[in-house]
Amino acid sequence: MNITSEEIIKALEQVRHPAAGKHIVELNMASDIHIDGMKVGLTLTFAKAQDPMKNIIVKACEKALHFYVHPDIEPRIDVKTMQQIPVRPEKHALQAKNIIAVASGKGGVGKSTVAVNLAVALAGMGYSVGLLDADIYGPSIPKMLGVEDRQPVIRGHEGHETFVPVERYGVRMLSIGFFVRPGNAVIWRGPMATSALRQLLSQGEWGNPDYLLIDLPPGTGDVHLTIVQELPVTGAVIVSTPQEVALADAVKGISMFRTDKVNVPVLGLVENMAWFTPEELPDHRYYIFGNGGCKALAEREGIRLLGQIPIVQGVREGGDNGQPVVTDKNSIIGKAFMEMAQKMVEATNERNKKMPPTKPLEVNRITG
Repeated sequence: MNITSEEIIKALEQVRHPAAGKHIVELNMASDIHIDGMKVGLTLTFAKAQDPMKNIIVKACEKALHFYVHPDIEPRIDVKTMQQIPVRPEKHALQAKNIIAVASGKGGVGKSTVAVNLAVALAGMGYSVGLLDADIYGPSIPKMLGVEDRQPVIRGHEGHETFVPVERYGVRMLSIGFFVRPGNAVIWRGPMATSALRQLLSQGEWGNPDYLLIDLPPGTGDVHLTIVQELPVTGAVIVSTPQEVALADAVKGISMFRTDKVNVPVLGLVENMAWFTPEELPDHRYYIFGNGGCKALAEREGIRLLGQIPIVQGVREGGDNGQPVVTDKNSIIGKAFMEMAQKMVEATNERNKKMPPTKPLEVNRITG
């Protein structure tokens, strides 16, 4: 018998928290679900360390799994405590001079690579920088910055807990990857994912950075809407490859930010994997995914082409070993990322001179 995560979630929806009057999935208490044959593990997160219902709910979860899924299931339930904010904070309580969404129409185009190197480049230019890994289902920022073995410090503050971002290369970062066991999939419904994202935003001790970069998941969906509802996003950077399939999805991303419902300025387009250049032959270019597709799209949409990043082995190696390639400012690829960061700063400054601050999206504006 193959047990699925959907069966586990449906079983847990039968378990209600007596004091809250809602089931534990709706309360975002269940997370980190992992399945190994008949062994099912999950984490229950309680708002209070001394929740009197804790033991009752744990037992109820075990019974629900046995009754609704399979009587031979071997449940392992870990219990954690994370003080929830008693009242939802005001929108854009998070302070940042510029909030930049890094997005892509499809996965696999190197969006996170661009976000990480852009953040490190900005820090190297003297700016204070925060980086939020909002790719809830595929968090990669901790690995790409070499901090997988670290966790944010959690401390009490004014009646609730806050997260102290992990810092490296001058970049302060938070990611759901810090709170999930390595190798485990994040199996959450949309409301659970957006609730986790709100916690990272509102409970993170971000300070007041010059730039807060948000690495969004690919496509358009709940996380994107949550960001524009919660924060006054200064602008968006769209990442694509020159391949026609990727460009078609990039157009959708541009359209989402430009729509009247969202109204976030698109600062520019980044063409990743623009060409292949062997490091031993830096003057040679092989256009594996097509030539100039993003440049043509930028001209057609009336937006800046912030940079063209070639395929170089060092980019992949830097992401794998936690040392972004932009840290070598003298390399060809390092210079390309630094130039891209400078162009983004110029685009942001021009946007701020010509346009008023973005207002968070009202929920009732996305209906219909």
